[in-house]
Amino acid sequence: MTVTSNLDDRRVSNPRHDATLDARHAHGSFGPAALAPRTTWLRTPRSERTRRLTRILANFVGAGGATFFAWAGLQHFQRTHSLVGAAFFAEQLWIVAAYLVRRPAATVSPRANDWLLAFGGTFGGVLFRPSGVHSHFGVVAGLDVQLLGLGLCVASFVALGRSFGFAAADRGLKQRGPYAVVRHPIYASYVLLLLGYVLQSFSLRNVVVMMFVCSCDVGRAFAEERFLTASARYAEYRSRVRWRLLPGVW
Repeated sequence: MTVTSNLDDRRVSNPRHDATLDARHAHGSFGPAALAPRTTWLRTPRSERTRRLTRILANFVGAGGATFFAWAGLQHFQRTHSLVGAAFFAEQLWIVAAYLVRRPAATVSPRANDWLLAFGGTFGGVLFRPSGVHSHFGVVAGLDVQLLGLGLCVASFVALGRSFGFAAADRGLKQRGPYAVVRHPIYASYVLLLLGYVLQSFSLRNVVVMMFVCSCDVGRAFAEERFLTASARYAEYRSRVRWRLLPGVW
């Protein structure tokens, strides 16, 4: 009782402090509107803030990598004025935009191996070199294969929309366009693009690089399917669309 009385007396005996508090309340300094942004940020769990910052960083890293490939495609077009160079440049610009506006995933694989596979499959192409055998057949056939791969890649990106991803994640199930034929059409398009390059610049180094990148993309396909095994919708989709990359083969 004595402590309470002393505190009450102390509060009453400081009218200037009370007047300041009353003025702040009257002007809304302590109101919800003034504290809402900071309160929202402080109440956000640290793990959620970390995931958000990680997602933003990953988007910018992916966009930066696609920008590098776009620049390489532009330089190739300026040197050769080839249709493939122009189409590859446009495709990589699309990927840059897709990374920046893509839909946040409901869940993302925490497995380091899945992220390493994604990194190898995405950036392994920088190990290619335009050296080796450039036969007439290889150049012509390689161009046709690359054009086919580019067409499939663009159609797959259009079907994905903002659900474009990097590592295994759940960004919603897409079943239209090429995804009605095979379950991983983007990886199929990458195989065609890699094969076309090797046909045009045939060398042991480029063959090894192609095998490495294709192995990473095959691993990504397995990782994504393992990650989505608990989804009943994906199980139904797998039973309906039997093939992963190439209809009738695999």
